[in-house]
Amino acid sequence: MYAIIKSGSRQYRVAEGQTIRVNRLQAELNDEILLDQVLLLADGETLKCGRPLLSGVDVKARVVLQGRGKKILVFKKKRRQGYHKAQGHRQDFTALRILSIKASE
Repeated sequence: MYAIIKSGSRQYRVAEGQTIRVNRLQAELNDEILLDQVLLLADGETLKCGRPLLSGVDVKARVVLQGRGKKILVFKKKRRQGYHKAQGHRQDFTALRILSIKASE
């Protein structure tokens, strides 16, 4: 069984027991959160697709880590002008462990 959920402005394919990284959520470590924006649910042979969301389907997850990603380098340059600028960026993330996918029917 898997589901496609929406968190922030991104979509993720999740299954039970999986760990995913999403953009930073306001939650403490070991908090259980409910992801109720489910776009698709697949269970063996059946496939349910929402327009745009499915009602009655919830994905329960636990926060396992609040962290920051690797540093990336942003470099700007204009040739023959003597202009160059280097800047670093680290994206905040929340790691979630998917506990259960439940459909109430």
